[in-house]
Amino acid sequence: MLRQLADPANAITGTGLVLSVVGISLALVGQPEAGVAVALWALLADHLDGVVAKRTRGRASETGEVGKNLDSLADLVSAGVFPAVTLIGVGQGSLLSVVAAATLVLASALRLSYFNVFGSPGGRFIGVPTTYALPVTAVMFLARPLIPAGAFPDLLALALFALAALHVAPVRIPKTAGAMYVVVTVFCVAASLALAFGPWRVGKTPDLRPGQAENSEPAAPGLSPSPTSLVLNVPGR
Repeated sequence: MLRQLADPANAITGTGLVLSVVGISLALVGQPEAGVAVALWALLADHLDGVVAKRTRGRASETGEVGKNLDSLADLVSAGVFPAVTLIGVGQGSLLSVVAAATLVLASALRLSYFNVFGSPGGRFIGVPTTYALPVTAVMFLARPLIPAGAFPDLLALALFALAALHVAPVRIPKTAGAMYVVVTVFCVAASLALAFGPWRVGKTPDLRPGQAENSEPAAPGLSPSPTSLVLNVPGR
């Protein structure tokens, strides 16, 4: 079984899956921008594995089938689970964020399953590909400094709601080919660098938990923090 990862295309797909898990872990510890920056490289891996698979000579049909299923699972994690976890994190578990996240994961799973059975008739995808979720999420986080803090989680949820609907909509989308590969590559690299090292990363305040004081002042030197500040800083409150 592990020999399937010796195939160059499958190895690239597996690398993308690992990057998605790294992105999820960053989102879980309160660094969603860094998580998106890493997940964008998973999107690059998703585009690269198909190109490598087509150019690999003497590739066994069984290896190709394994790669096809592995690719779908990797897409579900990178374009379904990762944006969902990130949304729930920035939305602090609100009802809207959870419902939008669950809807996106379900739509992504259905879209990928449908593609595995029916393929892309006429060289066009039926429904917007799941991988569009990563660029949409990246654009939202790039625009985050321009959006009121309280409105950002809801806007991200609405954007992912709309995308989930497009995943299962009867629309035909042309496959990525030719110059579009260059466009996708340039966007992923540029957006990843901007999110990881952009100016809004400097001095960024962490997301506040429900009930945490937004403008709490630090205690004066030599004085113990007040009982209120002690309560507010207890983990999980």
